[in-house]
Amino acid sequence: MPQIVLRSTSGEDIALGKIKGKLVIYCYPMTGQPNVALPEGWDQIPGARGCTPQSCAFRDHYQELQSLGAQVIGLSVQTTEYQKEMADRLHLPFPVVSDADHQFQRALNMPTFVASGMTLLKRVTLIANDGVIVGVHYPIFPSDSDAPWVIDFLKNTLKSCLSWSRT
Repeated sequence: MPQIVLRSTSGEDIALGKIKGKLVIYCYPMTGQPNVALPEGWDQIPGARGCTPQSCAFRDHYQELQSLGAQVIGLSVQTTEYQKEMADRLHLPFPVVSDADHQFQRALNMPTFVASGMTLLKRVTLIANDGVIVGVHYPIFPSDSDAPWVIDFLKNTLKSCLSWSRT
């Protein structure tokens, strides 16, 4: 994981590369806001639609992810203030961090697309263990399938990899 510190909706700065244990970072393009139109043509952009269902799926599976020892963090390029409205409205029990300056995106060469002049992240989920990326989920469709995929990865694939690396 890159040694980058990003501001979170919890009001803290989070050093992503220093997080020990299992970490799930789900990256998404942007969430809409009530009574605010999405960028023109949003629904026609492959992978753009579905950020709220993705976040809600991680919220709904949060206890199971915690029981597997994983921390969850959402990440987009919107400002922390923009993200805070969404995190509060959706009652997210985990922080969302802002990569408004594209530091994280550039450090990992994350895929992007442009909508209404904004460079947005494509939907990608990273799984790290002790600061090392051990899993990548991309492309993600439908968006609400992401959290169950992560749970399966943590229960099966990561467990096997960690057992193998100890031998």
